[in-house]
Amino acid sequence: MKPPLLLIGQGSHDDAYAAEFGRFVHRLRCRLDHLAADVSGGYLERATPRLSDSVASLVARGHHRLVALPLSLSRVSDDFSAAMELEQKRHPTLMYDYGRPLGPDPRVLALLAERLNEAAAEISKPARPLELVGARPRLRAVDTLVEESLHVEPGETAVVLVGEGSTDAAANAEVHRVSRLFWEMHAYDFMTVETAFVSVTPPGVPGGLERCRRLGAKRVIVVPYLLFAGGMLERVWAQALAYGAGHPDLDIRCAEVIGDCETLADVVIDRYEEALQFVP
Repeated sequence: MKPPLLLIGQGSHDDAYAAEFGRFVHRLRCRLDHLAADVSGGYLERATPRLSDSVASLVARGHHRLVALPLSLSRVSDDFSAAMELEQKRHPTLMYDYGRPLGPDPRVLALLAERLNEAAAEISKPARPLELVGARPRLRAVDTLVEESLHVEPGETAVVLVGEGSTDAAANAEVHRVSRLFWEMHAYDFMTVETAFVSVTPPGVPGGLERCRRLGAKRVIVVPYLLFAGGMLERVWAQALAYGAGHPDLDIRCAEVIGDCETLADVVIDRYEEALQFVP
């Protein structure tokens, strides 16, 4: 039997995020079942199951070596390594190997391009500021006075890629790097791809939108550089909505997150198999 895969999430109070995280863990269990590899998930904080409970469960089932993979698009913070060191103290027989973070894998950038294209396709449909998709509200377009029939060329459309934001300057710089890669690989027909952050560090979403407006964009598509839906995504949409209310001449569209999908599972499995190469 291969070492189990332990997915580590930062944690969120948002039920939607936890539900999607749980669905993704289940998807990976199904995908790795043929390898007889166990898959578990745990959060560092604010949600259950906690990382400590997931590790304890794996150890109780006889696993003493595992692959720990931070489910993160950015640089791994010290919180992840500190949490695993604490678990090793709690379980002295435990050994673990780290899997690399997910981004900016070319497949992750391709998924962002899919979300961008989906949002662009919505432009031809009647826009509503807030519509119900499933059991939760999803913002599709900021309510503006721009006529739906107005033709806007891709060269007049800008993109704002929105990361979480961090006190780690290197992590923020990585999001800027992703924006550049995304523009050159998937969005070169657009005016520009600007970088913004949800919190902690500037520019915020309004700052990114304002830069696009000053560059002459007639339409802006906001693309969250986030894995799953939840409170962070709602904040992106809320900031875009607030900015749009004060700039009715600018057509602002909001894309979805990457989300639970097979391509994302492919990336995680590759990271897992890569880490297994270092397991004796």
